Amino acid sequence: MNAHQQREALRIHESRFGQQGALFLAPARVNLIGEHTDYTGGFVLPMAISFHTAAVISPHPEGEAAIYSSSFDEEVSFDIASQPAPQGHWSDYPLGVLWSLRQQGISAESFRMSLAGDVPLGAGLSSSASVSVATAMALLSQTSQTLPLETLAAVCRRAENDYVGAKSGIMDQFIVAGGVTRHAMLLDCRSLHYEMLLLPEDVRIVVCNSMVKHAVATGEYGTRRDEVEAGQAILQQHRPGITLLRDAMLADLEACREQMSPRSYARCRHILTENQRVMQAKEALLAGDMSRLGRLLIEAHASMRDDFEASCAEVDALVEIAVRQPGCYGARITGGGFGGCTVNLVHKEQAESFVKQVREDYERQTGIAADCFLCEAADGAIAMRDSAQ
Repeated sequence: MNAHQQREALRIHESRFGQQGALFLAPARVNLIGEHTDYTGGFVLPMAISFHTAAVISPHPEGEAAIYSSSFDEEVSFDIASQPAPQGHWSDYPLGVLWSLRQQGISAESFRMSLAGDVPLGAGLSSSASVSVATAMALLSQTSQTLPLETLAAVCRRAENDYVGAKSGIMDQFIVAGGVTRHAMLLDCRSLHYEMLLLPEDVRIVVCNSMVKHAVATGEYGTRRDEVEAGQAILQQHRPGITLLRDAMLADLEACREQMSPRSYARCRHILTENQRVMQAKEALLAGDMSRLGRLLIEAHASMRDDFEASCAEVDALVEIAVRQPGCYGARITGGGFGGCTVNLVHKEQAESFVKQVREDYERQTGIAADCFLCEAADGAIAMRDSAQ
C-alpha cells in the first residue's frame, strides 16, 4: 500500500467518523513452499509481501463501537459491552479479533475503525490474516498494550478458528505479523521457532493470479483437513511418539496404509514429503542453489495436484506455462488450493519478460487474463506499527 493509499485510508476514516485516526498496516503473504503442513505442526517457508490492509482507529466516548469496510462500503455498529455473534459476514474477522483479545484478558474501549486495503481477495494471499492482524494492532493501540509475536499470531488464529470458523493454521498470522524485508521465514508451526532466510538478490518472486476460485474451495479445504486428521489419528495409534503428523516418517505411513482410506493416505503422504521439501528448500537457499529450490517447487506442485488433489486445470496450466519460460527456476500453486495463485522463482533479468509471456500464453490457452505481480519480501505488521501517523 503506497503513501497515497495510506493517506486515502486516513481521509476516508475522518470523512466517515469526523475524527482523525491512527493507521496500522498488515501485509499479505505468499508461501514459497510448505502447503497444508502448518495445522499438523509442520514446517513452512512464507514471506510477507507488499499488499496491505489498513486499519484506521479512533476512540469514541459513547460506549458504541463501529467498523467500516471501504472494500464493501458497509458499516457494522454494536455496543462495546456486548459481543455480536458471527454472521458469515466480512465483519466476522475484525469482530473475531475483538473477541479473541477478550479471551486473552484484553478489553478494548469503544472505538471507530475503518478498514481498507489492496490485498486481492480470494487469491490465496491471506487477505483474512491481513485483516485480522491489522485489526489486532489497531485495537491493542487503544489499550496501550503490546503482545509478543507468538501471542499476537495466536490471538488472530483463535479469532479465525474459533469465532469465524475457518480452519487455518498459524502460518498466515505469524508471517503477516512478523515478516522481515528481503527475507523468507522458516517457521516450525509446533514450537513456533523461526529463522529468517535472506533471499538472493538475483531472483524475483512472481505471483500469478489464475483469477479463478472454484466453488468447492471452502468445503474441500475442510474435507482435506478432516482426511489429514483421520490419517494422523491412525498414525498416533501406530506409534506412541507420534503426537502430530510431523512426527511420523514415511515408513510409519506405509505401515498404516491398509488401516486408512486411500485419500487419507495420499493427503498424509503429501504433508510428510512436503515437510522434507521445506527443509531441503532451506538448504538450497543457504547454498544459493536456485535450481534446486526451483525443482523443489515443481515437486511440491505435483504433490499438491496428485496427492492432495487441491489444484485445478487453470492453475496447472499456469505452472506448466511458467516452467517453460527462460529464467524460471520453478513454480507451484500457493495457498489453500482449488484456484488462486502460483508462486514463481525467476531470475531477475528475465522477470519482466516472464510476466509478459506468461500472461499472453495463459490468456491464449484459457481465455483468462491473469494478474501477475513482481513481489519483494516485506516487513510484517509488528515492524510497521510505529509508522502509523
